[in-house]
Formats: sequence, C-alpha cells, structure tokens
Amino acid sequence: MHDLSRRELLRATAAVGAGAVVFPGIVTGDAPAFADDDLGPSSGTSGPPAQLTGRIVRPQDPGYQSASLGWDELFVRYPLVIVFAQETQDVVNALTWARQNDVALRVRSGRHSLEGWSNVDNGIVIDVSELKSTQIDAASRVARVGAGLNQLEAVTALGEQDLAVTTGTEGSVGLSGATLGGGLGFLTRYLGMACDSLIGAEIVVASGADGAKAIEVDLRHHSDLLWALRGAGNGNFGIVTSLTYRVTPLRSVAYLQATWQGLDDLHGIFDIWQRTAPFADNRLGTQLEIHKSQILLFAVLADGAEAEAKELLEHILSVGSPEVTVQTGGWGDIYNGFQIPTTNEPANWKFFSQFTSEPFPEEAINLIRRFMENAPSDDSNFFTQAFGTGAQASEPPGGTAFPHRDALFYSEPGVGWGTRGEPDSGDALTPVAQAWIAEFSQALRPYVNGAYVNVPNIGMAEWETAYWGSNFERLRRIKGKYDPHNVFQYEQSIPPSSC
Repeated sequence: MHDLSRRELLRATAAVGAGAVVFPGIVTGDAPAFADDDLGPSSGTSGPPAQLTGRIVRPQDPGYQSASLGWDELFVRYPLVIVFAQETQDVVNALTWARQNDVALRVRSGRHSLEGWSNVDNGIVIDVSELKSTQIDAASRVARVGAGLNQLEAVTALGEQDLAVTTGTEGSVGLSGATLGGGLGFLTRYLGMACDSLIGAEIVVASGADGAKAIEVDLRHHSDLLWALRGAGNGNFGIVTSLTYRVTPLRSVAYLQATWQGLDDLHGIFDIWQRTAPFADNRLGTQLEIHKSQILLFAVLADGAEAEAKELLEHILSVGSPEVTVQTGGWGDIYNGFQIPTTNEPANWKFFSQFTSEPFPEEAINLIRRFMENAPSDDSNFFTQAFGTGAQASEPPGGTAFPHRDALFYSEPGVGWGTRGEPDSGDALTPVAQAWIAEFSQALRPYVNGAYVNVPNIGMAEWETAYWGSNFERLRRIKGKYDPHNVFQYEQSIPPSSC
C-alpha cells in the first residue's frame, strides 16, 4: 500500500557530537544559563523552590541530541533542559520551575510542530510523550488517555475494543496535538473533528505569581476552557496531561486506494471528487494526493464493504484507468497497515494550509497541475481532505473554537527535500523549495480561505482570524482568565485580552 505517513516521527540521528559541545545560543543573553545543579528559584518567588522531576535531559547528557530533535530538520533548537514527564506532578514542577527561574518554555508531545514551535533555544521543553495511560470503558463509551499517546497507539488501543475517534492519517503524530488543534482525517465526515469527541481534559495551568496547578476540565467544570481546548489548545492555555473522549463503536472499514499514472486525468478526477465526495454518505472519508507523476485517491468507508465503497466512488473511478485496491477489516488493523516506516523520507518539509468553500474552477485545477509538474522534488504533493455535509458540519454540546465547519474541503501544498541524517544535504534546494510553495500558495489565494492551526502558515497576515475566525476575541478573553501573565507564548500564540 502507498505510504500515507508523510509526517512520521524522525528517527533520532546524530547531528552533532555528544559530550563537551558548545551549543549555539546557550550562552547568549536570550535566557539564563544555569549550572547543572542550579535548580532553585530566582529571588522574590512566592512559593517554595521548585525541583525538576521526571526524566530530565540536559545538554551534557548522552541522550540530549536525540531528545532535542524534532521531525522537521529545518528547525534545530538547543533547549536548556528537557523534562519528559512521567506523571502530572512532573509537569506541575516543571512549569513552576520555569516560572520561578523566568525561563522560556515550550510544550511538546509528538514532535511534529510544523514550524518547530514545540522547541526553544535556552529554554525548557516540557515533553508529555511518556504519559501513555489508557482507561477505556466500552460500556459507557468513554476513554481517558494520557497526552503522550500518538495516533497509532490510540487507534490501536481503541480498535482492540471496536471503538474509534477521529485521528489524522500519520500514526506517529501526537494524539493530543492533533486533537487540540481540531484534528481531521478519514473519520471526519463520520465522527466529526477529533476535538468534537473531546469531553474532558486534565491540564496544568499557571497559578499565582509563579506557581502551577492541575485542573480538570469538562462541560460542568471550566467549560469555557474546554471550548477553547477544542481547536485552540496547542500550548496556548496550559499543558494538557490527559484527554477524555466520547468514543464510537466501529467494527470494520473498507479502505480503498486508487492510483492514476501521470497528471492527464487530473481535471476529471479533481472536479468529480470535489463535487461528489463532500456530499457522499457520511461514512465515507476521502483524500486526494497529487504528485509530479501520479494521482492518488484514498478512501475509508466506516462499517462498509468493498462493493459499497466502489459504488460510492464509481464516478471518480470511471475516469481513466486507475489501479484500484481495497482492504476490509478492523479499523485498528487497517490503520496500522498503512503506517510504513519513513526513514527514507525527506529531512525538510514546508506546508501551507487552507480551506475551500466553493468548487475549484478549471483555472485553479490547471494551476495545481502546473505547479505539481514543476515541483522541486518527487516528494512534493498537493493534499486534500473532503468535508462538506459530514458530521464535522455540526458542533458538539458546548461548542468548539474550531471555525471551519462549512468548508467544502481542506487542502495543503507540501514540499519535501533533503536526506535525513545528513546535515546540510538539502541546503542547495532549500531556497527553491521555499520559493515554490510560497508562489503556489499565493497563486491559490483567490480560491481558498482561512488556515488550519495544526498546519501553521508562518508569516501569514491576520493569522488570528485565519485560524479561528470570529472566535479569536473570545479566545483572548479565556486566555486572559487562565493565563493572564502570558506564560504560554510562541510565535503565533493567542495573547491574553489584557495585552
């Protein structure tokens, strides 16, 4: 089967030597440089001195190199310390320590922050990836899971009990990160956005002048914060340590893949897809992926059979002569089946996210073909996800901060280049790749709107409303309530209303 895992976690590689290494930026004025045992608070703190707990990794430790590495090798950061939390109290201690010592902090789970914002030079990275508990109550259809699960682990655990929630297609992406930004994938039209199934969370928030505490959030307690976490929760309000979902029975799926060689059939395929897939049976989730040399259609039919999947897609499959394969089985098994290791994937990636409310006219489809024919690498692609009349068009009880429910489809051009584990291997292509995606995304602007916070568009004007629309001012008020000192901040974080 074709590799859908376009964003799988980078295997740890040796970019610099271990041992006595001078890390760029660590001895700058950007943040304090502490000695190994300097874990006490700065003067004037209101609480007792915080101590870092959990699995702690510092620059001189042998595991620092791999611990600080993210998926996209475009972004290299050298944090002062990385705390891998083993329990919620480790997160409370780390946040308190960061506040007492006035150290910049970032929150990390699956390392797939597509602009590198889950890491920081000279600061503390609070990593929740080792919080992997699972408590699934099949009778009540409620699952509470640790924020460290990745999507494959979550799908597998739920699949063992014939249950499911929406996740993205890439198994190594962190479940919490995907959910808190909205979360879209093959089950979006069937179950709604991933955040729509989120009914509760444990989150560590800043408390007092320099402290921290864990609170439980649900529809009866801090319901305003639950609303915000459903679509804007990635590092804006606190550190989520567990998530509680309303899960849905799902015994089996039919998974279809169709491949067309070349781009000659692009107009017919794309036009039929955009006019049928968003309005099909809500059990059908589809994605198109356009490459330089081929067009790929992926579809998942929940609780469906092979014949039914082919029937629902017959108009698209009648275009040209695609190679078609279908698998049926439990969702956990099918999902696991297309998680192919990606050690040969490019080292560097850039994406540009967007939503579409009206079908692309012929000139827009021709534009896609022209850019894809001139893509700087074979790994570059134009990716789409059908929305339309699916379950994501309606909000769950309590509402969500995710605003793009009336979209016809979601799409993103993406470009990948360079060789993993070989520093500077992609440098010659970097300006070409970045220019290509900038020009591609700009050319598409007349036909698209908004943006998806899980695939951030760096440098985008008015990103606040592009991600959250009219919800942004409400998000600022909630930020002002739960993080008035703006402890949780990064390049495109939500500022509190008091700022």
